[in-house]
Amino acid sequence: MNITFLQLLVFGIFAALANVLGGLILFPPGIQKNYKKLLKYILALGAGFMLAVIFIDVLPEAIALWQTPESFGKSSETLYAPMVLLLAGYLITQFFEHTIAPHFHLGEEMHSDHLISTASAYTAIGGLLIHTFFDGVSIAAAAQVDSRVGILVFLAIFLHKFPEGFTIASMILAAGKGLREVLLATSLVGLTTILGVLLYYFIGAKVGFTVAYALPLASGVTLYVAASDLIPEVNHHGGKRPLVSLSVFAGVALFFLIHFALHTILEK
Repeated sequence: MNITFLQLLVFGIFAALANVLGGLILFPPGIQKNYKKLLKYILALGAGFMLAVIFIDVLPEAIALWQTPESFGKSSETLYAPMVLLLAGYLITQFFEHTIAPHFHLGEEMHSDHLISTASAYTAIGGLLIHTFFDGVSIAAAAQVDSRVGILVFLAIFLHKFPEGFTIASMILAAGKGLREVLLATSLVGLTTILGVLLYYFIGAKVGFTVAYALPLASGVTLYVAASDLIPEVNHHGGKRPLVSLSVFAGVALFFLIHFALHTILEK
């Protein structure tokens, strides 16, 4: 059985909705009332999850794209380029956040009750856009190879979209924003998955060549926000509250729990 274009589109829409629903987890009345007390822990959980995604999921995928001999030459000579792009993404974010943005006031100033700046939150989302775009590419590419594999890859991506949306929402709230901004951010991230499905379906493998450059660059951006923006904030609050720091490890554990569960399903 071949997966039709309509079925692929439905897969993309459901994956996008999972991003939005993951963000909305923080907004039931009981949680919303106390989210400021919990936000330090939620942000730490998200930081750990983001770091694990970068090092275990996104960066290896980026390197694998560069090790395709027919597209990029000899694999032994290709690791230099994605590592330079990773570093470039990290340094560009540093330059933007601490050189350009402070002088042009591109983001709102931080208030005392905000954990991170608006620029940091939106920069992280910008980095995740490439990752979620590649999620859509992965769904469409797998479906064109084998319908069963396509369905399994969709399920894997669908399940990790919930904590991804949760992480995005925690950063938006930490920057002092509310439900409207969370909906906009998670919807935008979700829409890039649909875009990935559509472009790969109509353009095919040419998308993989573009993603090979964009994915390590986005990894550098996301790494900067997780390691240089979120982790220092976690460390600041973790001195008096050890559970805040431990929440980072809980975020990493959450990633591995989902990661290994999905690999077990895919191998069956």
